[in-house]
Amino acid sequence: MHYGWWMSMRQGDEKPQLTRELLLRVLNYAKPYWWHIAGMLVTITLTTGLSLLTPLIFRNMIDVVIPAKDVNQLIVLGVALLLIPALTGGINVIQRRLNSTVGEGVIYDLRSTLFARLQRMSLRFFTNTKSGELMSRLNSDVVGAQNAISNTIVNIVTNLIEAIALFIVMFTLEWRLTLISILILPLFIITAQRLGNILRDIARQGMESNAQMNAHMNETLNIGGALLVKLFGRINQEEKRFRERAASVRDIGIRRAVIGSTFFVIFGLVSAVGTALVYGLGGYYVITDVFTVGTIVAFGSYLGNLYGTLQGLAGAPVEFTTSMVSFERVFEIIDLPQEITEKENAIELKNVKGKLEFDNVSFNYHIDSSLLLKDVKRYGKMENVTAVFSGANDSGNKTNNQEERTASDSPIVDSASQARDVALENISFIAESGQLIALVGPSGAGKTTTTYLIPRLYDPTSGVIRIDDHDVKDVTLDSLAHAIGMVTQETYLFHDTIRINLTYAKMDATQAEIESAARAANIHNFIMDLPDGYDTIVGERGYRLSGGEKQRIALARVILKDPRILVLDEATSHLDSESESLIQEALKRVMAGRTSIVIAHRLSTILAADLILVMDKGKIVERGTHDELIAMNGLYAQLYETQFRGEKV
Repeated sequence: MHYGWWMSMRQGDEKPQLTRELLLRVLNYAKPYWWHIAGMLVTITLTTGLSLLTPLIFRNMIDVVIPAKDVNQLIVLGVALLLIPALTGGINVIQRRLNSTVGEGVIYDLRSTLFARLQRMSLRFFTNTKSGELMSRLNSDVVGAQNAISNTIVNIVTNLIEAIALFIVMFTLEWRLTLISILILPLFIITAQRLGNILRDIARQGMESNAQMNAHMNETLNIGGALLVKLFGRINQEEKRFRERAASVRDIGIRRAVIGSTFFVIFGLVSAVGTALVYGLGGYYVITDVFTVGTIVAFGSYLGNLYGTLQGLAGAPVEFTTSMVSFERVFEIIDLPQEITEKENAIELKNVKGKLEFDNVSFNYHIDSSLLLKDVKRYGKMENVTAVFSGANDSGNKTNNQEERTASDSPIVDSASQARDVALENISFIAESGQLIALVGPSGAGKTTTTYLIPRLYDPTSGVIRIDDHDVKDVTLDSLAHAIGMVTQETYLFHDTIRINLTYAKMDATQAEIESAARAANIHNFIMDLPDGYDTIVGERGYRLSGGEKQRIALARVILKDPRILVLDEATSHLDSESESLIQEALKRVMAGRTSIVIAHRLSTILAADLILVMDKGKIVERGTHDELIAMNGLYAQLYETQFRGEKV
């Protein structure tokens, strides 16, 4: 007996709607594999036909061959009983090959489409979407969608063909016994549905309890959690809390095992009712010479197969419609509108001189829910357990007015001075080719947000940004990315070699070009002192390197890209004096001859700037050179007195 279909109900309160449009769209993904699907239908038909032969062979052996004592015919039938499973096994291997080709092909197509779509989503999408949810869409939901085509549909078709074939053969064999066997079907279906609902609820509770227990382990068995537990003397309390979570998992596991066993027992009893009726009446017919012993033996074999097939069909509608939830989640990403789009006739930036203009630009971080994914309750996933210790449920909902903060523009903002609805308001300035523009202002004033608009990580709410007098919305995204080099405050390196991280800026860079860029960034000598040189693995996010080393590699990467416009967050607050000196020297080389927009943290950079823009509450409140701004005795003068006055230039 099979009872796995009830597990497909684990989505809980989600009620998938099986519409004609959704079904056609799902089947569209199977189109490239229709030859394979046709082959599977052929193999299913062949294996079904072969499975029908064995009971008939038994009937012939019992009714004809053995009474006639025909040894030769007995040998032939015995060989046939060996050949049928061998042949069926060979056909099943072929069917499995066809099935896996379809399934893995669908996974490949869906993942490729999803990944390509996600690559083109704006930064706003990623700052408002859990990375765990994206991984679930690319893995769990894609596999669930593949399962709908390669397994669920195949199982439904297989069971349907087998049920029809069995009914025909059984009715031909003995119509009266067939009618009796059908009488218990309502009892069979009702039992399956009720027990399935009970098992579904228990399975859901079990996954939630496991998620709570795993989340508790995840919180307390890492270095940060372990340190906190020890410092506050909470070892005994955490042991008690864990025992409670583990006890819940244990109790649900016991209940699940008992109910599952009861499931088998009840199904066995229901099947036994049908079997008893068939054999009872069949035995009577044998006694009264209505038909032979071989007939009732064959009929009994068919009966067991029929009940197994009908059980599969009973859960098929639930299994199929539930599997559509995965497709709906996949299609949700594919159908999300792109916030940052490229015009159909976009021009390519060529021979970029580097003139940059902000023309009355405003921007806010208000979230349009139509651009984001719907919240999904995923049973058994740790990312859904946010209240790990209190056990409170997570609503999982975000308000559309929740303001987004970027990591490099300070996630902690002084609410008394910088909290606001509009991130940027009426920003206007011009940076001529080769000029250095310094952005200064309090944390949270909008400096990083301003720089993020230049490469179109976001688009302005209003106003225009131009490069060489071209609206950035009118140029191709690739040429825009090629023209701009950006070094953020939080340097990101791939878990790969230094060489791979550098050549990410220029895939075909020669060794000489790589070393030249590294020398310009004052990092070449350090790299050569490493045991593996440029082939040294930097670790996840570059954790094997210091902050200064990572920043210099990031600078070398930008130098290798050779952009005409440089956007730089000149963050040196956490560096030692030697690293800071090396970076400052490298920055002079990087900015030479380029249009540079720098979030300035150093007085030397500010003094070298052609124009200083002082930002506060998303506005440019002052602009000019250092001396001009000091003479104004405004916000810049205050910043100078508190941050820069004692700094050596």
